[in-house]
Amino acid sequence: MANQLSNYQVIGARLHFVTGRLAEHSLQDTLRHLSEELGFLYTIDVLGITVAALMTPEWIAKNIQVPDGTDMVVVPGYCEGSLRCIEQVAKCEVVAGPRDLRRLSVFFRQEPEDVIRYGHHDIQIIAEINHAPRLAIETVIKEAERLRAAGADVIDIGCDPGHTWGDVGVVVRELSDRSIPVSIDSMNPEEVAAAVAAGAELVLSVDSSNRENAADWGAEVVVIPDISSGPDSLDETIDYLAQRDVPLRIDPVLSPIGFGFAESLVRYMAVRKKYVDAEMMMGIGNLTELTDVDSAGINAILLGFCQEAGIRSILTTQVISWAQTSVRECDLARRLVHHAVENAVLPKHVETDLVVLRDIDRTKFEPGFFQRLSDSIRDHNLRVFVDEEGVHLVTKGTHITGDDPFAIFQQYLDGEGSRMDVPHAFYMGYEMCKAITALTLGKNYQQDEALDWGYLTVSEDIHSRIKDRKNGP
Repeated sequence: MANQLSNYQVIGARLHFVTGRLAEHSLQDTLRHLSEELGFLYTIDVLGITVAALMTPEWIAKNIQVPDGTDMVVVPGYCEGSLRCIEQVAKCEVVAGPRDLRRLSVFFRQEPEDVIRYGHHDIQIIAEINHAPRLAIETVIKEAERLRAAGADVIDIGCDPGHTWGDVGVVVRELSDRSIPVSIDSMNPEEVAAAVAAGAELVLSVDSSNRENAADWGAEVVVIPDISSGPDSLDETIDYLAQRDVPLRIDPVLSPIGFGFAESLVRYMAVRKKYVDAEMMMGIGNLTELTDVDSAGINAILLGFCQEAGIRSILTTQVISWAQTSVRECDLARRLVHHAVENAVLPKHVETDLVVLRDIDRTKFEPGFFQRLSDSIRDHNLRVFVDEEGVHLVTKGTHITGDDPFAIFQQYLDGEGSRMDVPHAFYMGYEMCKAITALTLGKNYQQDEALDWGYLTVSEDIHSRIKDRKNGP
């Protein structure tokens, strides 16, 4: 979750916001509405600098003017490092707000109890390593560690049907010795016995064909219906194992879209109603791997179903390209759906890391913003913005907009091309590429910042700001 202040911290408080000259008008408009909504008083300190991103705590401490009675100072999110020097001057708490002032509403949104409770989960993630017999032992171990780091609780060793894997015990033992919980995915009793003897805790899967062996394994098993016999076979295998005290989880099997998907969800609910207290599992790869769509949304919906239905374990894979981060997605989704169900709240404005292709809000600039900005700029540095109208290139006395970055850049070069050197041209080309990507997808764009791809975001070094900071604001 993003860094946020809870509502109780700002209701009735006197807040003092620090900003630069370029953001003054936008901050005033934002705070005018937000203060009425949340009930706080505010003052704004416009320091003698154009771009707030260049501020440092030490520089702010030398220039800030804090009114008496202020309860909290909010500095720009770009202000990195300890804020203690500002607190010594301000004589009150100092916090770093969001980097983009348009995110202030999100920054103030969460109630304190929501923030404290968020993050719990009770759905176990079983991540399968497919075709493990075809891989070197070192490769299996490396993949298992990668899946565990992404959030997997149990590593499932996927075997190949048709032959017995002689090294299954060796692989399971290597993982168990590293304290990695292991399940074995095989219908071959010989492979399963070797895996369980080496430390496998769970067996996927058991039906009428191999249930007679299950009592000898001493491990928990996942029960599935016979492929050819229909759903009644599931009850028969459950009864058989229950009579022999074999611990089990029930998986009625999720069907792909077009092959009984809706009916398979009905089966899960029917099993839950019949076996009220039974442990259940859902193999979600039949949807994520077999549907031409990014997996994050599918994973969130399926885990939401599991949370409500009391299905406390899921099996996922990461084979197809559009599902290659499913474990991480499931780890985020299980926290989101647990929070929603347990607290009876909507799963909204809570876990923004699952919003990947779009953003949680869309940038909007008030009428006249770009003209005022152009009139107020005193240097020739280029500022890039994106909104629904297109990409905006703004500098002293110039505002160019459109949806073709080549045309925008050429228009600038025709007017002020003599100011553009090769390094700056490379920098602007990179920024314009990000800007047109944001325009195409409807994402927010912030110059010198990585686009927000949720949990896939990779932060960028802001070379221009680092260079400028050498000489101070």
